[in-house]
Amino acid sequence: MRSPSALLAALVALAIPALAGEPAIDERLVLLRSERTALQARADGAARPALLMAMRIQGLLTDALSAREHLDSGRSTAELPVPRRQAFAALTALNAALNDAEARPSEAATALARQAADRATKALEALAGTDDLPLVLQVTPRVVPPRRDVGDLALEPRQPPVLAAEAQFQLRPVSPQVTEPVTFTAVRYVPEFAAGAEEDAAVEVEIVGLRLATDGVAPTLAIGGWRGGAKVSPERLHFSVPRSAFATDAIRSGLSIAMLGLRRGGRLVTFELPFLVLPDRPGSVALDQRLRWLVPESNTLMSPELMVRAASGETRSLRRCFDPPAGWRFDKAHRSVVIVERLGWLEDVSDPTLNGGTVEFAADEGADQVCIVVSAKPVTAGARTATIGRFEATLARAQAVERTAQSGVRALDWGEAVRLPIEPEAVERKLYVRLFGEVMRELADPLAGGIPFVRVTRDGDVLVLRADPSAEP
Repeated sequence: MRSPSALLAALVALAIPALAGEPAIDERLVLLRSERTALQARADGAARPALLMAMRIQGLLTDALSAREHLDSGRSTAELPVPRRQAFAALTALNAALNDAEARPSEAATALARQAADRATKALEALAGTDDLPLVLQVTPRVVPPRRDVGDLALEPRQPPVLAAEAQFQLRPVSPQVTEPVTFTAVRYVPEFAAGAEEDAAVEVEIVGLRLATDGVAPTLAIGGWRGGAKVSPERLHFSVPRSAFATDAIRSGLSIAMLGLRRGGRLVTFELPFLVLPDRPGSVALDQRLRWLVPESNTLMSPELMVRAASGETRSLRRCFDPPAGWRFDKAHRSVVIVERLGWLEDVSDPTLNGGTVEFAADEGADQVCIVVSAKPVTAGARTATIGRFEATLARAQAVERTAQSGVRALDWGEAVRLPIEPEAVERKLYVRLFGEVMRELADPLAGGIPFVRVTRDGDVLVLRADPSAEP
């Protein structure tokens, strides 16, 4: 029997984590498993593809630490060996990064979550040599491909109807200018008797890790209502899972959780493995293009009349420059001067022949100006003169004309490319992609990439979009 002092020391030792305000490992694992469930449930259609890798590492590290719970029960993280202490720290940081990426989605938050997942992966690998317990390091595939023969067929109607997809897509034209009539693609669902009979291939699941085959009992994998045993090879497990075991939605992606069970030392050890299941129909796309071209336009400008007077026996001239109206230019190949009137007087007798004045274009005018010089010059000594002149010139400009060409909403299909014509005159393009009913992308450069499960290429003056299950983000 322990002495009273020894019993008191043991009670104090057990109470140290609580007194320090830090939960014991048992409690922390309960919280971590609860956080994993909540984060997976909260992930929407945009978060699931973007954060799938991070969520899978989160699950593997959570289950690896749970499998070692009996080694650390009642202890605080400060009392753990360094690899497990670092694993708890990496997992806590990863959960925080995932929570932020789901609560405030952005490219920066997703990048931080992936960085936290990389650190958690290293912490997971560091557990390999610390004990003789099972450890799952890698699972393939991450994505379950869509089902075949879902029985839909894209048709081009002669009279485009108003589709429900159009209202959901909320296309925003790139310009309020005149638009072309929009052609829509309708989707007709083929009846069951016309659908193909090809069956979906099994999903080949491979699990890589350490100490996976133990106690002489074959590991099992359970997904939905299916349960099967593994084909075991060194540090690898292989399962052929029927595609029908994965719950699938027609238009939305989903997470399907598989449960790996194996025994070690008479103890059941489980690992939750999330898979992203692709829907039957990937979504829809549309392309808006703003077209602009220049139309030549011309007009005739008549300048104000200029008059210059010269006293008896004198010669006078007046130089005046004119700028074109805003947005116009002078076509100097089509201009002329006009002598409106030449006047002359000698001893109060009017005689226009007494005036030898001229109206001419100035030789030193600017490139964007028209300058004229009006002169009054007597041809007889003592004559008074006056000259009135002006010029006429053609004004020219190129007027920009714009319109918007819209492709309309086009349905994507896993087995068929969508081809959207590209207008060579387009000065701006906007590609809209709606995936899985929840993921939206708007790209000013359609070839920039960044669309999960969609490959975009250009074939001459055609934009080709192909929904591809292998194009993981």
